Amino acid sequence: MTETPFVHVPETVSPEAQVFLRSLRDPKLAPAFPEPSDFAAWRELQQRAETQGRARSTALLERYPVVVSELLLGGIPALDVRARGTAANGNVLVYTHGGAHVMYSARSMLGRAAVAAHETGLRVVSIDYTLAPQCKYDRMSDEVVAAITALIEQGTPLERIAIYGDSSGGGLAAASVLKMRDRGLGMPAVAILASPWLDVTPSGDTETTLHDADPNQLYEKHTRFAAAAFADPADQKHPYASPVYGDFSKGFPPTLIQGGLKETLLSGFVRFYQALDVAGISAKLDLYEGMVHNFQDRIPDAPESILARRKMAEFLRLHLQP
Repeated sequence: MTETPFVHVPETVSPEAQVFLRSLRDPKLAPAFPEPSDFAAWRELQQRAETQGRARSTALLERYPVVVSELLLGGIPALDVRARGTAANGNVLVYTHGGAHVMYSARSMLGRAAVAAHETGLRVVSIDYTLAPQCKYDRMSDEVVAAITALIEQGTPLERIAIYGDSSGGGLAAASVLKMRDRGLGMPAVAILASPWLDVTPSGDTETTLHDADPNQLYEKHTRFAAAAFADPADQKHPYASPVYGDFSKGFPPTLIQGGLKETLLSGFVRFYQALDVAGISAKLDLYEGMVHNFQDRIPDAPESILARRKMAEFLRLHLQP
């Protein structure tokens, strides 16, 4: 007898995506995240997540081999990631990894950086920023800005720099761009936001309507605690914590926002796109039927994922100097 999957598996998605959806585990069965002030519990969770992340990255690195070197950019550690056999063309993709702001590292997310390097042909610089709760939202984006500033000082002009973030890293990427703009530092040439966490409050409509459809995490058991570790409740609508609340009339780079229709974060994608569009910013909202959080790398062989990665590469080619 076949076990009934806890999440709806639509017939409108690819066979590869259907198999993946059937394999997912109910997030209600996962332990709750710690209280924001319980640093010891967070360190324990981070160690477990790091081990799991490195295992997933190992599988991706077997398929997407890369040359990796360690960097220090403005005092911030980073990994320089290049697909084997590719020649540098002067363009750089700055990557801010996901993990709800509280998990993983540039090393445990190396697999995703490797996929990006292969798909785009670009040099990828993955920022190893400090995690919450050890680091709050304002300092976290400071670290990303410091690393990008160092790249510029080393001779890479902004028109050759793109920024790419997935999940919470997507929110961090957007916040860092806003901070650079507000400080008069200029902005990267293009932004790619994959399943971005753009509002760390549960304000969006789909936080409720898709609550039981999203097989990722639960707000009440997981993201509520991660959000509080990242930013005190009074600060959670600050644009550097939740960039969907930013003022885009002052400018923002051309932006590609990708996500799936099973994500509770969907309202954030739509609201961010509308804010950019109203401000006259070149933006593309690229949504995928039945897809889950970070599907591009989690289901790498699904046609939906292949298409999304191709669109990302095309968007970068369109907006970066050749």
